[in-house]
Amino acid sequence: MTPAPSETAGDTRGAPATPPAPPQPNGVRPWLFTLVVLALLVAGLIAWQDARRRSDALRLDVAQRLAAADTALAQSKSKDADLGNELRDSQAKIALLEARISESQSQQAALETLYRDLAPSRDELALNEVEQILVLASQQLALAGNVQAALAAVQLADAKLGRMERPQWTPLRRSLARDMDALKAIPYVDVAGIAAKLDQGLAVIDALPLAKDERLPGPPRETPTSASPPPAWLVFLRETWSDLKSLVRIEVSDRPAAPLITPAQSYFLRENLRLRLLSARLALLSHDDKSFRSDLTTANAWLRQYFDLRTKPVDALSATLAHLAATPMPGAMPDLTRSLDLVRTQKVVRERAPERATAPAK
Repeated sequence: MTPAPSETAGDTRGAPATPPAPPQPNGVRPWLFTLVVLALLVAGLIAWQDARRRSDALRLDVAQRLAAADTALAQSKSKDADLGNELRDSQAKIALLEARISESQSQQAALETLYRDLAPSRDELALNEVEQILVLASQQLALAGNVQAALAAVQLADAKLGRMERPQWTPLRRSLARDMDALKAIPYVDVAGIAAKLDQGLAVIDALPLAKDERLPGPPRETPTSASPPPAWLVFLRETWSDLKSLVRIEVSDRPAAPLITPAQSYFLRENLRLRLLSARLALLSHDDKSFRSDLTTANAWLRQYFDLRTKPVDALSATLAHLAATPMPGAMPDLTRSLDLVRTQKVVRERAPERATAPAK
């Protein structure tokens, strides 16, 4: 409802002049405006309450999360402290173990050095054995001329080195191979058999008959044909005739007459023959081919000149001496010195290797 004009005019006379009110929209009531404002206020209040509730809930959630984070942080700090303590304990234990390991390593090095000094290694043992084998082989060649034993010894040494399979021993094995080829090229001579035959000849020298002592076989005895013995005068005549025939001997021989020597000369002849055979035996053992053949030839010439060749012992000994003189003898024996020098060089190298290894540590 709009106020009356009269009332409006009467009121304006006594009151100061006021600006005219803004025009109200047509058709809007004041109570509707108030209702809208109240609704807006209620909506704002509800929104504020909801925002406050959410803010409180968010604040509470943040506080709970911060408290959980603080708890987790405290637990992690506690765990970090425990881990730090465990780490320090572990480091202390590791340091102790390292000290013990270092001590054990030093003890092990000392034990290895002591063991190396007291007990040689497998290679050193092999080199020592090969050296001893080669020394024995050299002695067999130099003293007895036993080529087969020396060859077997060198082959044994090469087989032992071959089982070890050490490349640094290749020059030594090549030297042993050359020695084996040289030993195989030497003709085989039965030194023991020849020495035994010479010993047999020495044993029968005193029993050999001399040529000057040769006797003709006696006449065959006549066997009585009748049962009764012959008369005494016939026996006397037969014995007389036999004695007369023995005074004269006619012999047809195709060889020169035997030299006549006295009993003293026959003794020295046998002794000289024995010395010749002993000299041949020594020449055989010392591998002196020239002296060996010369002594056998001279002994055989004496045998054929002064002894009775028609007897079996003299003929057998003469044939034996001729056969031995014709036996091919080995020449110079191979020298194993080069192989021995290589073995000793390898031993010196192995002995100096630990010294070079420990020199930087000092």
